[in-house]
Amino acid sequence: MMERLHERLESLSPGDGAIAYGLALLILITSLLGVYALERSVLVTIPGRGGVLIEGELGSPRFVNPLLAVSDADRDLASLTYAGLMGIGTNGSLVPVLAESYTVSDDGKTYTFKLRPNAKWSDGVAITADDVVFTVHKAEDTALKSPELANWSGVAVVAPDARTVEFTLSKPYAPFLENTTLGILPAHIWRSLSDEDFPFSTLATEPVGAGPFVVSGVVRGSDGIIKEYDLVANNRYVLGRPYLDGMRFVFYSQMDDLHAALINGTVQSAYAIPSDGALRAPYASVFGVFFNPSQNAVFARTEVRKALSLAIDRTYITQHVLGGYATPLMGPVPPGSGIDGTPVPDSTNRIADAANVLTSAGWTYDGTNRVWKQSGAKLTLSLTLKTSNVPELKAVANAIKSDWEKLGVPTAIELYEPGDLNQNVIRPRKYDALLFGMVIGRERDLFAFWDSSQRNDPGLNIAGYANKTVDQLIESSRQESDPAQRLASLAKIDADIAADYPAAFTHAPDFLYSVPSELKGVVLPQISTPSDRFANVAQWYLRTQDVWPFLVK
Repeated sequence: MMERLHERLESLSPGDGAIAYGLALLILITSLLGVYALERSVLVTIPGRGGVLIEGELGSPRFVNPLLAVSDADRDLASLTYAGLMGIGTNGSLVPVLAESYTVSDDGKTYTFKLRPNAKWSDGVAITADDVVFTVHKAEDTALKSPELANWSGVAVVAPDARTVEFTLSKPYAPFLENTTLGILPAHIWRSLSDEDFPFSTLATEPVGAGPFVVSGVVRGSDGIIKEYDLVANNRYVLGRPYLDGMRFVFYSQMDDLHAALINGTVQSAYAIPSDGALRAPYASVFGVFFNPSQNAVFARTEVRKALSLAIDRTYITQHVLGGYATPLMGPVPPGSGIDGTPVPDSTNRIADAANVLTSAGWTYDGTNRVWKQSGAKLTLSLTLKTSNVPELKAVANAIKSDWEKLGVPTAIELYEPGDLNQNVIRPRKYDALLFGMVIGRERDLFAFWDSSQRNDPGLNIAGYANKTVDQLIESSRQESDPAQRLASLAKIDADIAADYPAAFTHAPDFLYSVPSELKGVVLPQISTPSDRFANVAQWYLRTQDVWPFLVK
């Protein structure tokens, strides 16, 4: 047939032949375009493997070990290279990772986990229940001084067989499942190390783990401090190899340098830096001014604490001081917790309203000396506000000082470096008023922050707050397995604490994460610590591919 067609085309005149050949070519091109268009309309675009994300971070890692991690850099790298029995899902709920399944006994005191049969360390060795038992025993080892000690103290753990782990608590503790996100250590590598050698082993910075990534290289400066960290995808990751081929971390000692690196493209992503299009998520933390009656007797009076709280313009702080990257608060529970929270009062007449609270309680304002006095109690109202010497808190402190001085309360500000503030101010409780932030956590366990038993160091009840009703609510909510009942208790705790004004709560900051526009698949849960941003890192991708629908899993 093709020979006959060719013969007929040759029999045509040169002009007619050219037209015929042109029409044939046009038909061929049209057919190919039609097939291509049909294919494009049917193919599905899915994430593809490849690409390396360059992340900038403040600080430098020292202990990439779930039991020793103390800095954000430590925790970030530990979360990427280690895995726990459970992990954080994209919606903030907990999902099995190394565990295949788990059950909870009827009395709420025994948790039994079954490990996945295909779980392996990055060196290829199978993960067993013995690894979990070893890790928990090290967490409970007081000689190691792990930051995880408080979470595991008193928890009994046994391994009935190689794939089964059983935890027994002395009494029900509803938030316990959160503890099982702790990264598990490979016993076959760490068992031979003493507690003294744990922090100094090369494994502390070049780990063998079971997380989505594996360390491939570490760059140190002449001073020995780590400058860069290279990670590659872990082909043995139990939930599947990440789409990204790897991640590179570049560490900076100054926020200005990190900010500049993000702007000029030296790094592609970084958190805590506002930028156009930055991803935002609620931060599970609460900031405010915590009053200390044991240091300054004036704060033993409810009307003083209330007046100082009402005088603060929270809208101005969140919108102008913090650039709109925060939510105003009146209570101790952060937004996104499932409760409405204590309403923030209108700020229009806040100074007059605060003054009325004081005058109604017998305070008078001495205009000559510019100070409030309580003649019956022989008290005068003035204070020193202490906080960390970081830009955001310094700016918030100045805004609060301005509001209080409009009320007629002389206010001094003292700034401390974070380490100095914790060691020499917070732990010995040497402050009148402290502007500080509490990281509450996903489970909203307020025990350490508001139970009366936690008023002294190492407890975190920095307001010295004591309320028997709140103590009972906190204890019952810790044992309550019904989520609805726990939320009801949380709402009551929030309302009761807010009504007592042990602190002038100000705001809950937003978590900001700047990423390149080409990075897809990033879903931020509510953030308790910055490392939570990596909750679904295995699903992040820089590349795509087009496949037929029947090939999509």
